[in-house]
Amino acid sequence: MLRLIQVLALLSLAAVPSASQSAEQIKVYDVTRGGLVMTDKVVRTEAEWKARLTPEQFHILREKGTERQYAGSLWNNHEHGIYRCAGCGLDLFRSEEKYESGTGWPSFYAPVARENVRFEEDNSFFMRRTEVLCPRCGGHLGHVFNDGPAPSGERYCMNGGALTFVKTD
Repeated sequence: MLRLIQVLALLSLAAVPSASQSAEQIKVYDVTRGGLVMTDKVVRTEAEWKARLTPEQFHILREKGTERQYAGSLWNNHEHGIYRCAGCGLDLFRSEEKYESGTGWPSFYAPVARENVRFEEDNSFFMRRTEVLCPRCGGHLGHVFNDGPAPSGERYCMNGGALTFVKTD
């Protein structure tokens, strides 16, 4: 009986969200499943983010930094696959929507779904821009501009350090 009580106590502790988890859910598109799914928002402390991310990823995702042009590993990537958030792994962009913008950053004309990006007005550096964030973890990804190619006319100018790439066949 004592063993059963110990097991139940451990199970009840496992069900309690920690500081790095959130009970809030959002609807996003999952490329593997081919449809919308519900997923937990990712909430972590600054110390948890620093432990999980490289210094460059932390600077970009959590401090809204920008990598140097042509310096990131993904701007010149031409492989077939999915670009995901480096902070939480959310599917963000497909290689089919990537194009050469000449800017030195990975550029896409559309995300995998509108649900998989979040927008905020950015008036920093005396400019008026639209910031693109991950809706799951809140990480800064880059900016979107209205000078992209058809069919959308949009240019999602992303920091390669905010992304990870998963090759697909």
